[in-house]
Order: sequence, then structure tokens, then C-alpha cells
Amino acid sequence: MAGQSNAAAVIIKRKKVVKGDGHHGGAWKVAYADFVTAMMAFFMLMWLLNATTEKQRKGLADYFNPTIPINRISGGGDGAFGGDSVFSEQTYTQSGTGASQDRATRDRQARGQNAPVQADEDRQTSDAQFREFEKALLARSGESMTMERAMRHVVTRVSDEGLIVDLYDVEGSPLFAPDGSTPEPVLAQILATVVEVFALASNKVAVQGHVRAYPITLRRNPAWDLSIDRADAVRRGLVSEGLAPQRMQRVAGMADTQPVTADPMAIRNNRIEIILLRRNR
Repeated sequence: MAGQSNAAAVIIKRKKVVKGDGHHGGAWKVAYADFVTAMMAFFMLMWLLNATTEKQRKGLADYFNPTIPINRISGGGDGAFGGDSVFSEQTYTQSGTGASQDRATRDRQARGQNAPVQADEDRQTSDAQFREFEKALLARSGESMTMERAMRHVVTRVSDEGLIVDLYDVEGSPLFAPDGSTPEPVLAQILATVVEVFALASNKVAVQGHVRAYPITLRRNPAWDLSIDRADAVRRGLVSEGLAPQRMQRVAGMADTQPVTADPMAIRNNRIEIILLRRNR
């Protein structure tokens, strides 16, 4: 061993090999792709809600509705039920399931789920008619200076109930005597114009009276009695101007329960609503 003392030393190198983590699969890529797709769909939905009308949104919703392979109306075939569906009036006679109305006529039978579509079409037709009545009423304002001053009291709108003609007090030009139910001459002029336009239809008519709020310090609040008296005075005025009495559906007093301004005591809340009702009301 002593003779090998001058031999070269043996150096052993231990190389540490660091291996990679290896392949873990592509599941994270799928999850990330799903996340990106969901975010794209979300932002597209937000954009559609902001950039489309109600009618366009309904069309989009109808497009994505799943198709039901069952037709609930009569198909006229020779298969089961002889071409009738289980929702036809011959099966469930006027039960409200298949009938289009309580006592449906022959050509309106077995409409099933299609009946609401017809109702929507009827409503659109009524809205178009009400718009025409509205235009005819507002067009009267240009006939003369007197009529133009009178029409300052009139605001119209179409609602679920029908065409609402809102008559309200103007500063310095009330429709009734102060705190009373005696009509002023301007109201009679407006009612004559309303009757002239309402003569274009045969719908029922309703009248609602509204008044401003009174101080709570009063011993007796006259709002209810005053609103009812004014509504009835308008009813009498409409009839005297030529409106058929049988067309009057209801007369109501709403007191100060439905103010249209932030200040419930403002004279703008003294108003009369004359409503040309829809036919199903």
C-alpha cells in the first residue's frame, strides 16, 4: 500500500440530475377554455340586454326555446284521437284547458296554447286603435287659441287598462271651483272634445277623481268626498255632451292616495282620469 502513495487520486463526481415534473395532462386547458367561453357568453349577454329592444329580446328567447315535438292543437290526421288533441274542446269540454273562451264559437275551438298569441295580437290591435284616438284628441289643440288653452289641461297615455285621458289643474286655471265640485267652463269644453273622440269607439268608459292632499290639522279631511263628487260631476258632463249612459263602467274617487308629484299638496294632483277601457275590462 505504501508503494502506491504516489498514485493519482480517484475523484468520483456525483451528478444530481433534476427531473422535470413530467406531463400532468391537459385538464387545466379544458377548464380554462370553459371559463373563457363562459365569460364570452356572459359579456355577450350583457351587450344584448343593453343593445336590443324588448321585442328583439323576446325574439331571441323564442329562438332558443327548445322545440316540443307534441302539437297541442288539432292536426287533422287519422292517428290517435282522430286528429284531435287531448286539449280539444271535444275532450275537455269548456274546462278552460283547450277552449279559447268560456263559450267558444265553432271557428275558435281547440286553440289550446295558441289562444294567448291571439290575445297578444288583439292587444296590439287595441294599442294601435288607442294611439289613433290619442292623436285625434291631441289634434284638437290646434283648432283655435281657446282650444289650445283648454288642451293644456290634458295629458294622455295608453296603459294596460286602456286609453287614459288625464285632466289636471293648471296654475290660475282650475277645472273646478276651489274646494268644490262645480265644473269651470274650460272643463265643459274639454269634455265635449273627449266625447267627440270617444264616439269613434264603443268601449266602456271609467272616471276616477283625484285631489291634492290637505293639511293633517283639519278636523275633517274632505279629500274622499271631494274626489267622488268631482268624478260624478265629470260623469254627468260626459253624458250631457252626448256619451251614452250605458257605456259608463264605473265612477270612483281616489282622494289623495295617488299623487303624481313629490309634493302631495301641489295643485297638479287635482286631476280627473277618464279611461276608454279595453274590451276585456
